[in-house]
Amino acid sequence: MPELTTAPGVDTETTGRNLILNMGPQHPSTHGVLRLVLEIDGEMVVRALPDIGYLHTGIEKSCESKYYHQVVPLTDRIDYLSPLTNNLCYVLAVEKLLGLEVPRRARWTRVMLNELTRINSHLVWLGTHALDIGAMSVFLYCFREREELQKIFEFVSGQRMMTSYFRIGGLALEPPLGLMERVADFVSMFPSKIDEYEDLLTANRIWVGRTQGVGYISAEDAVAWGLTGPSLRAAGVPLDLRKTNPYSSYDEFQFDVPTRTESDVYSRYLVRIAEMRESVKIIRQALDGMPEGPWKADADGIVLPDRDHMKAEMEALIYQFKIVTEGFRVPPGEVFQAIESPRGIMGYYVVADGTTKPYRCHMRAASFCNLQALPKMIEGRLIADVVAIIGSIDIVLGDVDR
Repeated sequence: MPELTTAPGVDTETTGRNLILNMGPQHPSTHGVLRLVLEIDGEMVVRALPDIGYLHTGIEKSCESKYYHQVVPLTDRIDYLSPLTNNLCYVLAVEKLLGLEVPRRARWTRVMLNELTRINSHLVWLGTHALDIGAMSVFLYCFREREELQKIFEFVSGQRMMTSYFRIGGLALEPPLGLMERVADFVSMFPSKIDEYEDLLTANRIWVGRTQGVGYISAEDAVAWGLTGPSLRAAGVPLDLRKTNPYSSYDEFQFDVPTRTESDVYSRYLVRIAEMRESVKIIRQALDGMPEGPWKADADGIVLPDRDHMKAEMEALIYQFKIVTEGFRVPPGEVFQAIESPRGIMGYYVVADGTTKPYRCHMRAASFCNLQALPKMIEGRLIADVVAIIGSIDIVLGDVDR
């Protein structure tokens, strides 16, 4: 396909009877600075070309100049709607390189907070996706529940969004007293809120008309284009790394992997709704069976000592000072760690050269790979459908551009 371009400063130009139209990078429904160059015949999209890079931050390169523990705050800012998921993927990769065993309590706490993050991300997706299609009430309802989750994250880490709570070897701080009660209160009321969302949307004639049969992609094409997450499972492929390649004790939890076969905008909505219900099941299991014990590994020179010890023992103070100012060495090697983010498979490829800083840190971003399939879903549809289709794959441009 020849490249679709427009003259500088000109939004449209005619090519024969078709029109070249810029959609974005300021268009609100692109959910970030995504530019779509569309060739349209009347209201029909003939060709589509995503143009990315407007939010490039150079985070992957920045990781090479940071100590291993200093990379964690950078991972928050890649997929900024699921920062704890990014934290988890990175620390699991480094822990593999170190051969570090993380205590069971820390692993279960990570699972619980990761599922709260999944719900948080899906709420932002549902609220903004519904708003794009014209349902404003759902947006207000979703952000009502998201606010409760933000309060939980702030209670745990001191930050509402960029938590940096997972650390190499465990957690940044011991979970505060009262956390379990707050999480229990949320999961006890949240299923009824999901029912409210479904009452407003699932059988709504306008919603169904705007989403059913729109943005179809076959299971074969979805696999070929690298789709993962809810977009792939809505095509009937039950791939979920929490089940197929369990990490951080996910093999100790009972949950289902929701799938559909229609592979359209509506089915992606139903899959994510079902995923929120499954996340509630996982969180309840974590609350009921949360293990006792330490919340971080006992690894002098790698994991920061307890602050009480640091203030009272010279040896602990020395470890604290050396880790913070000099970092710690990681044996030479390379590892790829993949986990299931709210958008699909997120992977971290980390190369260690025996120094205190990563030689290479590359991210396999779910949003970037899912975005590849967007032209396949758009072409042959109406311009109005483009808005619904973009929302249905749930991209985050920080995850795309990095």
